Amino acid sequence: MKELIGQLSPTSVRGQLLIWLIGPLLLIGAIAIYDGYRAARATADSVSDRVLSGSALAIAERVFVNDDNDLEVDIPYVALQMLTSSEDDRVFYKIETDAGAFITGYRDLRLPKPDPTQLEVAFSNDVFRGEPIRIATFIGAASSNTKSLGYRVGVAETTNARAAIARAILLRSLARQAALILGVAALIWFAVARALRPLRRLETAVGRRSPEDVRPIEHVVPNEVQGLVSTINELVGRFASSIRALENFTSNASHQFRTPLALIKTHLEVAARETKPGKRGEAIQQAHKAVGEAERLMSQMLMLARLDASSTRDLRNQTCDLAQVAREVCEEFVLQMAHHGRSDVDLGFQAEDAVNVYAEKTLAHEVVRNLIDNAIKHSGASPKVDVQVTTDGMCGTVCIRDSGNGFELESGHDGNAHGNARLLKSSDTRPGLGLAIVKEIVTLLKGELTATKSSTPSGMVVKAAFKAAH
Repeated sequence: MKELIGQLSPTSVRGQLLIWLIGPLLLIGAIAIYDGYRAARATADSVSDRVLSGSALAIAERVFVNDDNDLEVDIPYVALQMLTSSEDDRVFYKIETDAGAFITGYRDLRLPKPDPTQLEVAFSNDVFRGEPIRIATFIGAASSNTKSLGYRVGVAETTNARAAIARAILLRSLARQAALILGVAALIWFAVARALRPLRRLETAVGRRSPEDVRPIEHVVPNEVQGLVSTINELVGRFASSIRALENFTSNASHQFRTPLALIKTHLEVAARETKPGKRGEAIQQAHKAVGEAERLMSQMLMLARLDASSTRDLRNQTCDLAQVAREVCEEFVLQMAHHGRSDVDLGFQAEDAVNVYAEKTLAHEVVRNLIDNAIKHSGASPKVDVQVTTDGMCGTVCIRDSGNGFELESGHDGNAHGNARLLKSSDTRPGLGLAIVKEIVTLLKGELTATKSSTPSGMVVKAAFKAAH
């Protein structure tokens, strides 16, 4: 019962269709019934008026001038007999002179005022003795050899038979309209039930899915619902991306934090056991350095998490000067190396005047910084890193070339190893989380990241290309 009430509620498809189809149909049906009743009443009046007119004319034919030069009438029985009906209608008549003098009939029956232009039987409605009546009035004249006298004949009957005929037609019309409306309602009910079967199957299929199942919906549905299913698939796709991002974040976090945390623990244990102040201070300093490394990893992890959750539409439409960004990053590294007293790093920079690309400036800065940082860390002693920014009119590219031992590459579909931390593996140390961040940013900005081994000199050549902005 509750399900039936729910299906008939205004918020359901069935309820909406029943309201918007049955409602106007009821209005049209009411108008049709009213019009049919008027037509039925007009038809009943037309048929009965012919009989009433015939009765008045039959009586008029029996009006004559007697020997006293007065009007006299011999009422024929058949003139009133023809008006009898099964509805027990009562019949009244009255004959009077053209001056209004009563001749015979029902004296208190009022006849309509005479109309000099009337040439045939006239009809009117009135109330006589508390009942509605229909009156047929005929104006005529009777003549003798010496005199002509005018008269009026009025024949009236109650309207029971007329009302009965109209009522019978009305009831038949009501029955037809009710059958039509009920038939339409039943048709809508079953048609909607049949049309909703694909949605029921879709509901059942989706209900059987596990929380981990983020595959797109591929069920056949009506065209009107295809847009909704496409939107749901897009939403599910975003959920899948978020789940993958969370899995990547968790995997990277557990993988990257294991080493610095182990180093911190080891140095603190050494400091706790060490009795010499100098050795203890050195262990604490090493622990502090490991904490800094963990802090840097945490910053990178947060950056990666923000990239996973960010919207790409606005980021891809922004532009920046890739050459200027790379120049600023190189200047930052030079100051940083000088601050830490590292004079063994050889960082070179070469760029054209301006290389405008579609990329958000902060993200492009992060790409260049992580690539340079990764190259310095994995180039061994006395690292040599060259940074070059070029453009071919279609793309702007930043190229990072180092002098390290290189990475073991797993080929992508194009033969090159794309910038993914899982595709770049070092023979001595891991490339770190920086390349994972670079991969996410480049993918986010619809760019391309490639890495190849350099034959002369040894090392790696990593390129990040972005669409040129004109």
